[in-house]
Amino acid sequence: MNIAQLARSGSGLSYAAARRAYDAYLGTWYTITSRYPLGTNVYDREWDALLVLDACRVDALRAVAPEYDFLDADRIERTVSVGSHSFEWLAKTFTGDRRREVADTAYLTANTHAQMLFVDGDTPPYEREIPGRPAWDPVDAADFGRLDMVWRDGHDDDLGNVPPRRVTDRLVDVARSEDHGRVIAHFMQPHAPYLAGAIAEDRDPTPLERSPLDAFARGDADRETVWELYLDNLRLVLDEVALALENLDAETVAITADHGEAIGEWGDVDHREAFLHPVVKTVPWIETRATDEGTYEPETAGAPVDDEGDVDVEKRLRDLGYV
Repeated sequence: MNIAQLARSGSGLSYAAARRAYDAYLGTWYTITSRYPLGTNVYDREWDALLVLDACRVDALRAVAPEYDFLDADRIERTVSVGSHSFEWLAKTFTGDRRREVADTAYLTANTHAQMLFVDGDTPPYEREIPGRPAWDPVDAADFGRLDMVWRDGHDDDLGNVPPRRVTDRLVDVARSEDHGRVIAHFMQPHAPYLAGAIAEDRDPTPLERSPLDAFARGDADRETVWELYLDNLRLVLDEVALALENLDAETVAITADHGEAIGEWGDVDHREAFLHPVVKTVPWIETRATDEGTYEPETAGAPVDDEGDVDVEKRLRDLGYV
């Protein structure tokens, strides 16, 4: 459903016609799935802490599993996400009929789409008008036990994203100092930009690291190069997961993703709303436990969001390749 690809294909469709066709598809998709989501809501499973790795693929997590004691490739399940894009996942996860569970949840997120949905009151699709009658019923910021927009003060302009350590800091701090029935930490990695090399070498990301999927789609980078960068970005966040697991107490910790990422499969890249591509719609699920051994003291602590403040949401989204 990439409109640019449709317009360049041999179908004879103009860009405008392709966009109209896609809008009609989105209208139908959201009219139906806003009422009857396709996938498993995370609240349908039992967990005390949920660690969301944005754009994490099942095969990628299995590939690096031998490097981490808390991962076992044979135990990593495949589950169907309710969304193929963060905005869609949020709108279909934190719904009015889940308000009781949401009230018992601390949601700590590096994902900017949370502002759009829970504070600004926007709903999918992302920046477009569509036909149809979607029946969105998302909760708002006040419904959470705690809503912590880590991206607001945790975003690094030089890196173009929120480094995972900022999320780890908030997670450990909240787990130790507050009493919530459930806590969700939404990391932005392994989603692009790919920061592992830049953080390790204390430099800015290269153009390829900032926009790897665009470079691959243009033919400026091969899949092997992009895949290795993606895996390194996954390792970057998994190192933080390892740190978190020894600095919070939780009987059941689930590690999952909001959606996956296409890297050349079926000739496609990236992830989009209403996208049924199996490597995008299918996400990992693995459970472990955490024990606070006191090996780390958070460097930063945050407060729940209580005002919109002066943050350039569009710039944050542009850094992630959405604008």
